[in-house]
Amino acid sequence: MGAATARTAPGGLLSIGQVLARLQDDFSDLTPSKLRFLEEQGLVTPERTRSGYRKFAQVHIERLRLILTLQRDHYLPLKVIAEVLEEVDAGRDPVIPGASSRSASTILAPRRVLSSDELQRSTGASAKFLGEVIAAGLLPASEVFPQDAVAQVTALLRLAERGITPRHLRSVRVAAERESELIAQAVATRGVKTGSPHSTEDSLELAGYLETVRSGVLRHRLTGGS
Repeated sequence: MGAATARTAPGGLLSIGQVLARLQDDFSDLTPSKLRFLEEQGLVTPERTRSGYRKFAQVHIERLRLILTLQRDHYLPLKVIAEVLEEVDAGRDPVIPGASSRSASTILAPRRVLSSDELQRSTGASAKFLGEVIAAGLLPASEVFPQDAVAQVTALLRLAERGITPRHLRSVRVAAERESELIAQAVATRGVKTGSPHSTEDSLELAGYLETVRSGVLRHRLTGGS
């Protein structure tokens, strides 16, 4: 899956607009400028027509999905992402840093959205419970949900079995919103343009640090400081 040696996938090459159409359901902050930024960083190298237009094969789409997932879900900086890509290009299946049970191939597995009925069947959640999750702001009010909502709803069901219901977790949403505002302010003070690729990278990096601090505080409280 090398950036410079990608082969044209069956079905032809795609324009930037077609790439956005394929990926924006999962990565809503993806823009043409971010695609160009990733190209400038050497992480993906689309083919070029004789007139200079960028064209993307399916292998580029898979590479972009991996890059964007590593940024959004694993908070990895571009330098580390580049190292992961080098391993993939060498034919290996590297374990994602900080996620010992997940490898690059699992990220590249096909993703799709789920209807509310499919989400309920996948998790065993009732329509009432899913409604409570949405009402608490723990999932967006939508007719479709990303694949990773399965893990989230399953975790919420296990918590509910122990008496921690979605209603009790409204504070989680409030805390996330406050942290999002805090991160946005911190990024803004550095003079980084809101919505730019640099802004997204900085925001995800700060979110990763906050997650580490939060986990440490929680462990400390649960173990009595041991």
